[in-house]
Amino acid sequence: MEVVESTVAAADGTPIWWRSAGAGAPAVLLSDGVGCSGFIWERLFPALARERRVIHWNYRGHGRTPRPADLSTCTLPGCVGDLLAVLDAAGEPDAVLAGHSMGVQVALETHRRAPGRVAGLMLMLGSPSHPLETFHGSDLLARAFPVLKELLQAFPAGARFFFERLLPTEPVLQAGLWLEVNRSLVRREDVQRYLSDLSRVDPDCWLRILESAQAHDAAGHLPDVAVPALVVGGERDTFTPVELSLRMHEAIRGSELLLLAGGSHMGLLEHPELVELRVRRFLAERLPVRAPAPALGFRAGA
Repeated sequence: MEVVESTVAAADGTPIWWRSAGAGAPAVLLSDGVGCSGFIWERLFPALARERRVIHWNYRGHGRTPRPADLSTCTLPGCVGDLLAVLDAAGEPDAVLAGHSMGVQVALETHRRAPGRVAGLMLMLGSPSHPLETFHGSDLLARAFPVLKELLQAFPAGARFFFERLLPTEPVLQAGLWLEVNRSLVRREDVQRYLSDLSRVDPDCWLRILESAQAHDAAGHLPDVAVPALVVGGERDTFTPVELSLRMHEAIRGSELLLLAGGSHMGLLEHPELVELRVRRFLAERLPVRAPAPALGFRAGA
């Protein structure tokens, strides 16, 4: 599979990194959760690229997109602007927006602001609004967030030490395996990859985007979604409880629902074959390929 990589200059000049593979419209554009830079798509990306064009990108301060000069641009609406810039650079008039975790909010907000650019939605293991208020079925994290924000901003060196040195350690890995994922389904190396990605995120960008996501609310927009939509929920998702996925499915008329038995927030990697088959069927039936389109950009490493 040939993967091409490029960057596009956002409105403020920040180079937003993106990659693509495959050909055929409408393309699928993949948006991560905050703190992530692509690990969750490592099996779905190549599977879908065999049938149509697939695009993936990195948020500001995540993965291969650098920290911007102006940190005030690190917001959820800013992510929407960057997503649209990627679509423009890729030469795609519209795309099926697939979002994981906070990527669900990015996809929904893009549809609200630019519905003509959205051919369909795949909303995976995420909430339409205020994600910290439902973490582990409680608003405790939302109430604690202002204190966390003050600590990270008051001690930036400590924040960097926490992200770079403590997150990718065995104790944190074991805590994740026992508390946040279905360890009977997920591979240890996938959890390691998640922690590795998170350890390299810029703490200031992470904090500001997460704060903006917590303030964001697209729940009222769900009845206005008039494109094909697939909602994916995990029965054991502690980050975004499955009830949120059920409510999104009920609120979006004509949407389809996939519930992952025993699935956690990493359900796409715990049930990769099922997710691939269900997503491919949804796309084939509701959003078939219109016509082949050559991928744009530069060959990786060029």
